[in-house]
Amino acid sequence: MDAPSKSTTSRTGLQVRLVARPADLPAPGDFEIAEVAVPDPAVGQVLVRNLFMSLEPAMLMSIAGVPGLPMPRYEIGEVMYGAAIGEVVASADPSLGAGDLVLHRFGWREYAVARAGLFRRVDRDAYSTPSTHLGSGLVAYVGLMDAAELRPGDTVFVSSAAGATGNMAGQIARLKGASRVIGSAGSPGKVAHLTGRLGFDAAFDHHDGPIVDRLREAAPDGIDVYFDNVGGEQLRAAIEVMNPHGRIALCGALDRQGGSRPDDGPGDLLGVIGKRLTLRGFTMSDHPDRAPEFDTQFRTWLSEGAIVHDETVIDGLANAPQALLGLVKGAYTGKTVVRLGT
Repeated sequence: MDAPSKSTTSRTGLQVRLVARPADLPAPGDFEIAEVAVPDPAVGQVLVRNLFMSLEPAMLMSIAGVPGLPMPRYEIGEVMYGAAIGEVVASADPSLGAGDLVLHRFGWREYAVARAGLFRRVDRDAYSTPSTHLGSGLVAYVGLMDAAELRPGDTVFVSSAAGATGNMAGQIARLKGASRVIGSAGSPGKVAHLTGRLGFDAAFDHHDGPIVDRLREAAPDGIDVYFDNVGGEQLRAAIEVMNPHGRIALCGALDRQGGSRPDDGPGDLLGVIGKRLTLRGFTMSDHPDRAPEFDTQFRTWLSEGAIVHDETVIDGLANAPQALLGLVKGAYTGKTVVRLGT
């Protein structure tokens, strides 16, 4: 964040800092919630009051400082970061004005002050709540369309399908012509949620015996696309059940979100070779051109009632650290956001 000018107001706000790097899942004492003075924006800067911030499982890996991540780790003593949406309170740059709704990466704080170019204005009237702008639909869309090269008639398997990205991946696959959509989740309630409200064709609890057996039962004719949010045993099972020339989009690694220990990986790759499978990792930075296309499509799906925006809202920045732990332990469905203001 840029160095702002000295505050001439009495405005204060909360922010969350990481104060210790845990070896495993963090504890409340690894975070510090501090009330700080909020400065006025310097020339070229804006002051934003955050309304909602995103919680994401990958934040646990940034806390642990896992090497090889496509994002910087959280540093001890510094304010954490993450996607957020807020309202411009004051501006010292002509590109943004007071009242503008903006997306940015300065989450984990109630107020953000930084260069105007680090904030992106979005349509205030696009959705019924600003938090919808923080959804993971674009990630799912890119994973399916670019990494997995989804085709009409494909059978699609999505792991962690009740989560923010997984629930979108399953719904979008159906809307884009998949013949069968299967999801895994971590509880009977989530399984029912997938096949009920979200419209998956089949789902199973990954705790219910060997995953490869559950997947074969759900996909007796094999799978063509696997949207992987987990890694580990679920990735190995998908490779075993995959049809020849199947495609795997590697999006997340929930099996190792609680620390730095790698999972057991995809196992024996002979099947990958024999079936001529494609495993492709991806990040959003590789596909900026997809955003306008998805935004238009998503609005249409929402207006037609063709897709469900599934969301869990946690109130108050002080509750964000505990909510992050709840997220990775499977406490919520859909996109999890923290409401910071109204």
